[in-house]
Amino acid sequence: MKKYINKLFLLGSLVFLGSSCENDAELTTLKSVSFPSEISVSSTKIVLTEDTADDQVLLVSWPEVTFPVEAPVTYALQFDLVGDTSGANAWLKAKRIEVGSEVLSKTLIGQELNKIAVDLGLPIDVEGKLVVRVESAMDRKIYSDPITLTVTPYEKSVVFGEIYMPGAYQGEWNVDIANSLPAIAKGVYQGYVTVLPGYGPVFKLNTERNWAQFYGAGAVNADMVNMSTKDFALPGEGSFQVKVNLNTLKWSATPYSWGIVGDGTAGSWDNSTPMNYDYQTKTWKITTVLVPGNVKFRLNNNWTINYGSKNTTDGIAYLDDSGAHYIGEGGTYEITMKINDVDPANLGYPPTLTYTITKK
Repeated sequence: MKKYINKLFLLGSLVFLGSSCENDAELTTLKSVSFPSEISVSSTKIVLTEDTADDQVLLVSWPEVTFPVEAPVTYALQFDLVGDTSGANAWLKAKRIEVGSEVLSKTLIGQELNKIAVDLGLPIDVEGKLVVRVESAMDRKIYSDPITLTVTPYEKSVVFGEIYMPGAYQGEWNVDIANSLPAIAKGVYQGYVTVLPGYGPVFKLNTERNWAQFYGAGAVNADMVNMSTKDFALPGEGSFQVKVNLNTLKWSATPYSWGIVGDGTAGSWDNSTPMNYDYQTKTWKITTVLVPGNVKFRLNNNWTINYGSKNTTDGIAYLDDSGAHYIGEGGTYEITMKINDVDPANLGYPPTLTYTITKK
């Protein structure tokens, strides 16, 4: 009998404790959460053109959503076709834009909305329908009612052409193999160059791989004067992003250097080891000593733009990836890296780059 009494006492204690825990830890996911009012947009009919690609064309605003838990609320926008917002696969093809924590509006410029519309399949130069809604997330995701937009997208013109940069950085002034700066817009060219120690920083800008027409410096270094015999000058040794604008006859050079970083490199995780730009192969290169450890790629010696690899075999590194290429054996390595970042200011940095790491 005593044995059964003990069992009953234990069972009763468990029921009591379970009831007590249920009262103390209320299930917040059972509480209803919704947008307190409708979201709003600055316009429901938008005609996009290449001339207004950098203009603000759409402002989406929404009310604060209150969840039963005290924690930051994250918001995002979702765009989709009207026909893809119902049924079993509703919103699965939506284009999602992360907005941030405790942010209650988002502005899109023309090229951003145009890319969304084209990617979702709206026809060029024809009115089409998109819907936009706001996602609110904390312990679960809550969605606003959608708003329908009438959007006319444009086709981005393909820019061809390049300008050439013969100069002392080559070790010889040879326009036939000089660095080429590809066009990123009509009359605007952008590329990269490295001035190695012992090489001069001066150069000219030629419209063809000959000397029939070229530009030199004017009253100041940034001025471009047709057929001027005065050389342009880069700031000195190092790597630079060079931008040339034939519309305004101005040029500029900005320090710009990809490097390797990680506990397998000389600078460990604190300081990047800079790579040099090879203008003939359009790759970034370095030959350096590595120790067993990790190697990543980053721009301008900070973590704003960085790439990490998922393994040591593919030769692909991914934007903002936490992974790294692991070096198992110390020694001298040649590292090359190639990235299609012709116009990062407008197009952003690509999702991947390619690289090789070869033991010498």
